[in-house]
Amino acid sequence: MFAVLKTGGKQYKVASGDVLRVEKLDAEAGDTIQFNDILMIGSTIGAPMVDGAAVQAEVIDQIKGDKVINFVRRRRKHSSKRTKGHRQQLTLVRITELMEKGGDKSGVKAAVGAAIASALAHNAGGTAAKKAPAKKAAAPKAAAPKAAAAPKAEKKAAPKKAEAEAPTDGGTKPANLLDAARGGQPDDLKEISGVGPKLERLLHENGVFHFDQVAAWKKDEVAYMDDKLSFKGRIERDDWIKQAKSLMKG
Repeated sequence: MFAVLKTGGKQYKVASGDVLRVEKLDAEAGDTIQFNDILMIGSTIGAPMVDGAAVQAEVIDQIKGDKVINFVRRRRKHSSKRTKGHRQQLTLVRITELMEKGGDKSGVKAAVGAAIASALAHNAGGTAAKKAPAKKAAAPKAAAPKAAAAPKAEKKAAPKKAEAEAPTDGGTKPANLLDAARGGQPDDLKEISGVGPKLERLLHENGVFHFDQVAAWKKDEVAYMDDKLSFKGRIERDDWIKQAKSLMKG
């Protein structure tokens, strides 16, 4: 005898002892599950399902299908190419019993897709969250003034905490900053690797026009200029000071 069952949007013709791969089910290896959507069993054809019929199976393992490669090429978008691989998640089961009647009274766990089980769990969590505020609203009115007083105390203490957490080390402003380039002729700071037109403009705005100014910076002054340029770590990473000293020598 054989049966035709439906699961994961597909139909399978099965007999006792068959091993088949189906879309991932919400079950673990060793579990006994029951397929209740039976289209046909023996000589009985459903309309569309056979009432009371079921197919029981044992879960062997949760597996992945063969890799499928998807290659997409778009000629009209600068010849873009994209390759993606996919392995479908599947459940390996062994058919143990075909039941023409009594499937609805067997008490065996129904075979439910993993995606459906996840959606049901999510909806159940959302319903619980919506019901939770109603319980809080039922609290005694006498406790309301004390609860309202707590936020005020927190608001007063907040500024002190913010002051304590405020950063205190912003570096030291270099003493060799200028209002304008000497003789109106600034050095070409773009010769320093890592300095482009934008950074050169920022350096000029902060009073840096010459290589010797950069070469004289100390660690705390580097921290100050890092903060002003909004490029954290750029000066040390590209070793501006060493480059500036080399450029001074020509």
